[in-house]
Parts: sequence; structure tokens; C-alpha cells
Amino acid sequence: MAQKGVQLEREMLSCSICLDLLKDPVTIPCGHSYCMDCIKGFWDGEDEKKIHSCPQCRQSFTPRPVLLKNTMLAALVEELKKTGPPPAPADLCYAGAEDVACDVCTGRKLRACKSCLVCLVSYCDKHLQSHYDVAQLKKHKLVEPSKKLQENICSRHDEVMKMFCRTDQQCICYICSVDEHKGHDTVSAAAERTERQRELEGSRLNIQQRIQDGEKEVKLLQQEVEAFNGSADKAVEDSEKMFTELIRLMEKRSSDVKQQVRSQQKREVSRVKDLQEKLEQEISELKRRDAELKLLSHTEDHNQFLHSYPSLSALSEPTHSSSINIRPLSYFEDVTAALSAVRDKLQDVLREEWTNPTTRAGFLQYSQEITLDPNTANTGLLLSEGNRKATNMGQQQSYSSHPDRFTLGYPQVLSRESLTGRCYWEVEWRGTGVNVAVAYKNISRAGRTECLFGHNDKSWSLVCKQNSYIFRYNSISTPVSGPPSSRVGVYLDHRAGVLSFYSVSETMTLLHRVQTTFTQPLHAGVYLYNQGATAEFSKLK
Repeated sequence: MAQKGVQLEREMLSCSICLDLLKDPVTIPCGHSYCMDCIKGFWDGEDEKKIHSCPQCRQSFTPRPVLLKNTMLAALVEELKKTGPPPAPADLCYAGAEDVACDVCTGRKLRACKSCLVCLVSYCDKHLQSHYDVAQLKKHKLVEPSKKLQENICSRHDEVMKMFCRTDQQCICYICSVDEHKGHDTVSAAAERTERQRELEGSRLNIQQRIQDGEKEVKLLQQEVEAFNGSADKAVEDSEKMFTELIRLMEKRSSDVKQQVRSQQKREVSRVKDLQEKLEQEISELKRRDAELKLLSHTEDHNQFLHSYPSLSALSEPTHSSSINIRPLSYFEDVTAALSAVRDKLQDVLREEWTNPTTRAGFLQYSQEITLDPNTANTGLLLSEGNRKATNMGQQQSYSSHPDRFTLGYPQVLSRESLTGRCYWEVEWRGTGVNVAVAYKNISRAGRTECLFGHNDKSWSLVCKQNSYIFRYNSISTPVSGPPSSRVGVYLDHRAGVLSFYSVSETMTLLHRVQTTFTQPLHAGVYLYNQGATAEFSKLK
């Protein structure tokens, strides 16, 4: 009781503006009391009206009253402060702006803990107690506090809406069910809830199953990404090692060739220098002998000439007569030719990796499994066989709206897979005609030519009919000759910019080959001309 008394005193001595104990309490002419700063601030906002009112009773005063401190209230507040703040039990939690307030509380309302769907009233812990004690009230449906209880009241009859009209799909009261909804399919709201709850649980189970399936697929895709990344990393590491070894081998071979050339150069230069020195010595000796002979030839005394002539020795054989072999200036052309041959062979080996296959077995090593993307399928197409097969149904299918879907009357679809590197796939088709195509992901999904395969610069298409072929790109048609076949093979070397179409039967016949530069990843696609036509991407592995 003492605690309740203290609480009552706190409520009486609280400012209704700041909801706290009065600070510098003042009493205005109507008798209500406020904190001096609180009422000043309130009246400052009313100065423009020149009429000042009480925030509680709304009584107005003119002119603005002079505010004087209420000393008695101030003393009571100070005395109450000495007792200390009272405990705040759960049943005395006041409702804030975001809370649901108790509808039974008077004065400052407490926070509601439950709402009753029968009484359509929200209760705090204190006022809810009767719903636990009174037998009749125990049957009422209690829920978490709600601000929307009035939405359960019929606006026409002011009755609780306990019925549901399935005909009009709306909640109604009992009077509505025998009045304007008479003859409609009506059930109790509880029965409809049970039915909808069953549907909801079924939807949740379906969603949860799809989540599990999606998570499994994500996990598999992640494993594929990790495997692909691991394989790519290993390939890069191995190739770097091989090229490093190849570069080291070439550097060593280059050093060996350089050493051999320099060694041969040294030997040949030394040989030539020796011959050159001998020749220079012979030339000097010959010049000396020539001078002696010249001097002797000018002797006038015949006896002296004859006496001196025999003393001149005979000339020796010239050194260069057989030792010097003047060769053309092509001493190391054989080395250059050998290195050139090695270079050509190496280039051939490196180029060989990027050459196109020539047999079906060669193409199959690059086989790519293709599945069609339902989000891109025109509504006239039905996908089956694990989304590998498309059928022109001639009527709209129940696809959900999606920005990637082809619209208008063009029954075409793109693959889910993004194609880069070297890929090969085959399409088995039936009907009067089909377009086997590749396209960029950002090809338009609407428009007369912007989205049609082969009629823009974002797609390449081979038109296949019973007895003819036509290749189309950017609305330019090129007739193609080749044996008719219900199976078409497509080979893509994205890096090399090669796209080839083949007629596949017992043998493979090239129908058309494109050499270009692809700037984005490609997607496989098909367009089916007539109702009943089919196109299936074959399993090649």
C-alpha cells in the first residue's frame, strides 16, 4: 500500500508535458501545474496566436499569465525526492509512442501486454487478470498487443467480423452473411484460417524444398568453381614451369651457339693473322731483293755484273700459293639457317595447339552440355528433358514475368551456360525449320529486329529448313549449300573468334564458318518456326 501511495504521489507531482517530477513548479490560473521551463516553452509556441492555453484542459488566457514558483509544490517535490525512486514493476511500465496502451487504464496509461479478439480491447497485466480468473473470459482469444483491433469491427453493422465470404474474398460479420452476402459461399473465419494455414504450410514446405535443392545446386556449383579454379591454377603453374624450362633451355642453347661462334671466330682470325704475317715478311724480303736487282741492273762494268749475279739466290715459292683460300662473306650463314629452321619448327608446334579439329572425335573432346534457361524462353515454348528440349506449342505457357524473357511472337530461347574457350554442341531438330544460333547475353528481349536471332550485331544464326540453309548476321542473309540433316553441330573457338556450323550425319560437312572477334561470352540459342517443331541439345558425353 505504501508503494502505491508513493506512486500516486509521483503521478500527482509529475509534469504532464515532460512526464517527469516537477522542476520549479508553477500553477497557472486554471489550477494545473507544470515545470516552469515546460509551460514557458509551450506558450512560446503559441505567442503568434496571442492566446495561451492549458495543455490539459485547453482553457485559454489573455494576456499571457505571469508565472510564479509554487513554493508548496516545490517543497513536496523535494520531500518526495528524498524517498528515492520507487521500483518499476512490470505492471507499471508506461506506454510509449510506439507501444499499444491499455484501453482500461485512466490517466497515464500503462503498456498493454495482451489484446483480446473477443472484447476487442487491449489490457495491461493488471486489467488482464480477470481473463485468467473469470470462467467466461477464459474462453476469449488473447493475442500479442495489436493496434489494429478496430479492423475486426464491421463498419456497416458495428459487429465483430467472425465470418469469411469466399465469394468476395473478405471478412464479414454475421449480419453481413444473411444480408448483402446472402447466398454467398461463407464460412467461419477460423475455418478459412485453417484452410489457408494448410495452404501456407504447403507453400512453406515447397519453398523449403526449393531452398534445399537450390543450396545443393549452389554447393555443387561452388565445388565445380573450386575444381575449375584448381585445375586452371595447376595448368598455369605447369605451363609456367614448362615455359621457364623452355626459356632456360633456349638461353643455354643461345649461350652455346654464341660460344661456338666466338671460338670458331678466334681460330679463323688467328689462322688468317699468321698467314698475313708471313705474307708481309715475304713482301718485305721481295722488296729488298728487287732493290738489289735494280742496283745490279744499273752496273756498267760487265765483269762486275757477271761476278755479282750468281751470288743472288733463287726466289722461294710464294706462301699464299696454296695456303690462302679466299671464301665468300657467308661464314656463319649455316648457323643462321639452322636457327631459322628451329624457330620455324617451334612456331609450328605452338600454332598447332590452336588449330581446329578435323574429325567428329576431335570435336567431341570439346563437347559442351547445353541446358536452356526458362527465364529467357518465349511463352510459346515448352521446355522438357531437363531443359534440353524446346517445343513450339502454338499457345502461351504459364511462365512468370522475367526481364530476360523474349516477348512478342518470336519463339526463341537462350542457354543457361555462358560459352567461352573452345566448345562444341549438337542440335537435333524436327519441323519445318529452326534457327540454330549463338548470341550475347545482352541481346534485346523485345522489338521486331533487335531481339530476333541473326537480325542484329549481337547474334549469329543458321536457318535450317528441310532442303536449304541460310546464314544470317546483322540482317544480312547468306545462302549456304550442304547436305540436309536433322542434326546440326556448332563449334566455337571464342578466343580465336571462330564459329562453325556443320551438317552431322555419318560424316561431318562444314556448312559455314565465321571469323570475327567476340567481345563477350556467348550463349547458345534456338528459334522454332512452326507449331509442333522441336529442337533438342544432344547429350554428347
